[in-house]
This record gives sequence, structure tokens and C-alpha cells, in this order.
Amino acid sequence: MSGIFWEIAKRNIRVHFLRSTLAMLGIVIGVVAIASMGILGNTLVATVSDSLSSVGDSVIVYPYSGGGGGFGGGGSSESLKITDQQLQQITRVVAPSTAIPVVSKSEHMKVGVGDEDIVATVYGVDPKYIKDLNFELASGSFNNANSGCLVGSEFAKDNNIKVGSRITMGSDGGKGSLRVSGIIKKRGMSFDISTDNAIVATQDWFENTYNRRDDYDEVVVKVRSGQDSAAVTTNIEKQLNRRDKVVSVMDSKATLASIYESFGMVTTFVTAIGGISMIVAGVSIFNIMMMSVNERIKEIGIMRSIGTQKKEVMSMFIYEAAIIGVIGSAVGGMLSIVAGYAISALMFQSTKYLLTVANAVSVGEGVGFGIVICIACGVYPAWQAANLNPIDALRHE
Repeated sequence: MSGIFWEIAKRNIRVHFLRSTLAMLGIVIGVVAIASMGILGNTLVATVSDSLSSVGDSVIVYPYSGGGGGFGGGGSSESLKITDQQLQQITRVVAPSTAIPVVSKSEHMKVGVGDEDIVATVYGVDPKYIKDLNFELASGSFNNANSGCLVGSEFAKDNNIKVGSRITMGSDGGKGSLRVSGIIKKRGMSFDISTDNAIVATQDWFENTYNRRDDYDEVVVKVRSGQDSAAVTTNIEKQLNRRDKVVSVMDSKATLASIYESFGMVTTFVTAIGGISMIVAGVSIFNIMMMSVNERIKEIGIMRSIGTQKKEVMSMFIYEAAIIGVIGSAVGGMLSIVAGYAISALMFQSTKYLLTVANAVSVGEGVGFGIVICIACGVYPAWQAANLNPIDALRHE
């Protein structure tokens, strides 16, 4: 018998095709809104995760700048350095992890003959620590000589730099020149050393050129596997800030967790906004099903008078809601993938994060929610139809 009521449900949708199509359209819009917002949030998190994946094992130590309202608030910029003695303390506290001293400066330079003067950050790092910093080269080789340097991919692209190019340091060339031995792959956001638009020279070259000895701008601690970065952070603060606060310590893993939590809240919020449109679509389904019941009261009365059971009448209307929900949700799911592709291409200039498990879950949730909303909004009208008094229904005009 259930097959008969299934056919009756399909017939009613065909008879009221325009009304049913409009109801499906509401579900389509709701599913697309929920799933595409989920894809947007997932893509955003994946993009940031990819950009920050190389710095999740770092603890960054830098001079405490005081409470003056900004960097340098506690003294002149020259005094905001980590001393060699402090470096030795950090090295002992974090063992067996590696403490990497880093010096840096903004410098004028020229690339090629007659080119305009440009300004970029120059880092000084001991070559023995380069691989500990997880640099990956797009071309060339790591630098070990004082006359060589590494450059970031964006810096190389913007200034047409290739392996072997010469960079003249100083606005008047008085700082000498460096030959590019390698180009570092794009790293994106970074808590330790932002290399994309910078130059990485040797620590010896930096100290000799800028007369910097025994002080550093920051210390990057690469936490060894098995050590807790939070414990390393606490140990550094206890050792160096016992009397006065002289250094600030940032645990990149904890910072990443905060970022991911914030993005998760944003994703939930935008998905909830999409859910509002689904609720509106559900109200539309409820209204259409109530109209269908009111239009077919006499038909229901005839069915009940010839022995049709309440549950069979109820199933007929639930079938209608289910058909509308399944078709609308399926179309919405397919369109949400198209919408996700457009969002990824326009906002992130990349679609490599589109086909992921997280996005598949978002689409599945949107489709599932659409079907559930349709069926739920069809239950009361179906119940009302099943409980009509057959005699009253036959008298209805």
C-alpha cells in the first residue's frame, strides 16, 4: 500500500509544480548558504594553517618593551636588545631544544646597476641554524659564506632577483654587496622570521657590517619533539623575569590555538547566518503543506471513508515534504560546491582547499539539515490531515 501513497505524493507535486518548485528553491538557497559559509570558514582556516604550519614548534623571546603604549615604550630602541648573557641563560633553560639568536635591521639597498633605492629587512643568522628554522629553498643552495645571502620569494619576485644576483647594501653602497645564493620558498605569516620580503645574511657579516656584538633582536627557540612548548615558555620567564620583566615570551603553538579558536567562532557565526535562510525556507514548506491539506480535505475524507488508515494519510504528506527536501537539498549541495569554488578562486586565488574532508562534511551537513527541516515542517500538516474527521471532511466545500 505504501507504494500507492508514494505515487499520490508525486502526483500532487506534479499538479502543483510551480508551488513545489518555489518551495524547493527556498531549500536550495538555504543549503547553499549553510554549505558555502562552511566552505568559506574551512578554507580560511586551512589557508592560515598552511601559512603557519612551519612555526607551530617555536617559542619566540624578544626584549620587553615596557608599558609605554607601544614598542619601545620602556626605553630607546637601542636598549631593547637581548644580551649575550641572557642568550646563554635561555640556551641552558631550553636544552635540549635549540635557541637561535637573530639580529635584524631595515636597510637601503640596490639590485643591479642604476636601479632605484629600496628598503627591506636584513636578518643575520648563524648558518648552522638555517636548517633548524625550517627554510625550504625554491632554487639555489643554502649560504655559508659571509659574501652570500638568501632572499625571500616575494622579494625576489618583486625585484627580479635570481640566484647569483648582486645586492648592493646601503643607500650609497657603503655596506658592500651580497650575492644571492638561494631563494627561500614562500612561508606566509610567520612568528619567528618573516622571510618572504627580506634578506637573510650570515651573523658574522651582519655583526661586522653594523658593528653589532653580543646583543640580539630576538631568540627563536625551536622546541624539540617530546618537549612541551608551554613548559619551555614558563621556564624562560621564570629564569629571566625573576626580578624585573626584561623579556617577553610568545608560544607560537598557544597563539595558533587562539587563532584557530577565533576562526572556528567566525565559521560557526557565518554558518548560523546561513541557517536563518534555511529556517525561512522551512516556514515556507510548512505553509505550503498546510495549504495542500486545506485544498485536499474532501479527498482526505474520501480516502478515510474507504478504510485508509491515519498513518497512511500521514505518510502521504510526509512523502511530499521528503521529496521536496531531498531534491532541493541535493541541488543545493551541488550548487554549494560551485559557490565554494567561486569563493575560493575569488577570495583566496586558489582552489586547492576545496576538495577536503571538512568541506565535504559542511556540504553533507547542509544537505542533511535541509532534508530534516523539510520533513519536520511536514509532520504537523500531515498529522492534521490524518486526524480530520472523515464525515466533516466529506461535507467540506
